[in-house]
Amino acid sequence: MDGRDLVRSVKAVGSAGAAQGLRSVRAAWRRRRADASGLPPRGAERARVPGPVRDVEPGPGGGVVRFSRSELRITVAVNGAVFWGWDGAGPEPSYALANGCPEPDPRALLEPDKDGGWRVVAERVTVVVSRHGAIEVLTPGGVTLRRDLPPRWWDPVGGGSARWMQRSEVAADARFFGLGGRASGPRLRDGAYRLWNTDPGRPFGPGDDPLYVTMPVQLVVADAATHLVFHDTSWDGTVTLREGEEGAGSGHDRAGISELRMDGGPLRSWVMVGTPARVLLAWASLTGAPALPPAWALGHHHARWGFGDEQEVRRIVAGYQERGLPLDAVHLDIDHYEAHQVFTVDQDRFPKLPVLAEELRRDGIRLVSVVDPAVKAEPGNTVFDSGTAEDAFVRDASGRLVRSVVWPGEAAHPDFTHARVRQWWGRLYEERLAQGFSGFWHDMNEPTSFTAFGESTLPRSARHSLEGRGGDHREAHNVYALCMARAGYEGLRELAPEERPFVFSRSGWAGMQRYGGTWSGDVATGWPGLRASLSLVMGLGLCGVPYSGPDVGGFDGRPSPELYLRWFQLGAYLPLFRTHASMRAGRREPWEFGAEVLEHARVALVERRRLLPYFVTLAHLARRTGAPYVRPLWWSAPEDRALRDCEDAFVLGDCLLVAPVLDPGADRRAVQLPRGRWYDTATGRAYEGPAQVLVDAPLSRIPVLARAGAVIPVRGDDGGLELEVWAPARGRTGGGLVVPDGGDGWDEPEIERYVSRWEGSRVVVEREGEDGLSEPPHPVRVRGLETG
Repeated sequence: MDGRDLVRSVKAVGSAGAAQGLRSVRAAWRRRRADASGLPPRGAERARVPGPVRDVEPGPGGGVVRFSRSELRITVAVNGAVFWGWDGAGPEPSYALANGCPEPDPRALLEPDKDGGWRVVAERVTVVVSRHGAIEVLTPGGVTLRRDLPPRWWDPVGGGSARWMQRSEVAADARFFGLGGRASGPRLRDGAYRLWNTDPGRPFGPGDDPLYVTMPVQLVVADAATHLVFHDTSWDGTVTLREGEEGAGSGHDRAGISELRMDGGPLRSWVMVGTPARVLLAWASLTGAPALPPAWALGHHHARWGFGDEQEVRRIVAGYQERGLPLDAVHLDIDHYEAHQVFTVDQDRFPKLPVLAEELRRDGIRLVSVVDPAVKAEPGNTVFDSGTAEDAFVRDASGRLVRSVVWPGEAAHPDFTHARVRQWWGRLYEERLAQGFSGFWHDMNEPTSFTAFGESTLPRSARHSLEGRGGDHREAHNVYALCMARAGYEGLRELAPEERPFVFSRSGWAGMQRYGGTWSGDVATGWPGLRASLSLVMGLGLCGVPYSGPDVGGFDGRPSPELYLRWFQLGAYLPLFRTHASMRAGRREPWEFGAEVLEHARVALVERRRLLPYFVTLAHLARRTGAPYVRPLWWSAPEDRALRDCEDAFVLGDCLLVAPVLDPGADRRAVQLPRGRWYDTATGRAYEGPAQVLVDAPLSRIPVLARAGAVIPVRGDDGGLELEVWAPARGRTGGGLVVPDGGDGWDEPEIERYVSRWEGSRVVVEREGEDGLSEPPHPVRVRGLETG
């Protein structure tokens, strides 16, 4: 026995309560024994590199380049994305791809290059393969964006999955973004980032890594172009980044470095090149369009771990109503379950849950239920008995049920990598719908198992179907939550076909946007946690997950009134606007922080309600284009280096620039403006960019600036759609997009396009259509005229 593990065991029993502490100790030792007997020993390994080119075989969109010790398959797809796979790896099977591999581009041909290498030339990209296996990605103009050095493998003697390493060079001016949800971002500095979805087991801040959603997806922004690279393997790994330097050393540039080391799986990559908008469009076409949330999910949500009973929920809702505060959803955490068992209700505390849900719905408020994957492993539990009959649960290498420890105690985990299990799980949501729930919040699905020491997840040797291919948890871990989200989403599509499912998940992987969004998880209460909240939302958006948001106020602790208000004001401009906290933390209702905070929070809530048509439009545009709602300032000008390094502000769609207050005591803040004219929406003052300006940020509001010429759909005083137009600069035009939506259902509303311009002494707004320009069908209110 390891002495340190013995100490941890004793501490676990003492800190978690005797019963749960003993379970976590047993779970840790079970996990260790299972892996000791169920995982193949690593043993001796043989190192290899591709070697020199032997021959080639042209094919659609590219072909196969054979080296002495490996082969490379390379294809350019019709959407401009480039695929390459080593050791015969093809683009499928993959959990990331939405509709299989896209069609190859018939115009892209494999042809000889200099020095015995080969190249594939396409419309948007050129890919050059050297005679020893280095791969260069170039712009159509011939500028190198990325150079992958020949990969290295460590093959286990006797067979098994090889470890591998891929080292890549990027431009000296390049900046790294992405890799899923990273608290230290959105720009990723020098350091190592692990690719293993992890429940940190405590509230986290900017220095904590990894977290709940990791993805091998990098967005690299350089002067020449932006490119996204996706290494399509779900195994555990580490990305080590080092930013480049221009003119380093003897006057030569030092390239930026990205080094990826994976414990197994295929070495296959996708690369997309272009503007940020073009890259995210190609990524969405590859991995799937983001799910469209119902309109109510774009409003304000209130949650807390620890709502005691129905009467407390009614009291909270009444508090919002009596104070005239908009509220769109209430979330119930695990405490509404019977003994923490999923798909149950505590009848003592929530005896008439469907009646409560119907009362709230009449007031325009939806109920959202937490759903955990862990099922209490006890005969008599309906879900466990049903899952046992379906052979739905994860087993070990010997065929025995894998028993984890989660909130209900000893638990079993469904194997969501099996289609039959996903269908079984999806049908279980009928019970939730019957209770009146309208949305679903997936938690603890990294998956998490409480253990006194070691990793807080299932044994790596645990067996999974992996769609019939078979494998273990080393490959299934990172896609477990993605597959759970798919099960819930597809089940809801069957059970309630007229409504858009609302699912968001604490964990996930590349492609999770197809089924919904995510949230920050247990972000620490404090100013660093506030800053981490913004980093997570921006970074996830650049990985193709546009719908996310934090626990406003932080998950733990008691925020000061100032911190709570600044967090609340930021949340009002993020896709998922949700207050939430632990039962051990202070309350999160706005009136709990004093009269001044209440009034300022009211302003933020009313403004969020007013901007709801804009958020709905952004949701539709995200579905059609892959563009996130929350975009970095450099989104439309990635060549602007000052914007590339700005991490404390964002543009919401194309029209609004939001500059949250992230530090205590601030009543003014510097804002880096992109090119063009920008209006302070509170004062109407105009600023000209590019520039850094100092803007007032009193406690009552955070700075929000509107782009000159913007046409923004808002909710009018009568509840109808209104167009808010900010005057374009003289001699210039503007415009905007509007997607009117009834709030739910599957109709595809038309995108309305508007242009704004000066005509003499007035601003004119017109709708663009197939028949030319026409009067807008909505009321128009023009702002900024006094400075136009």
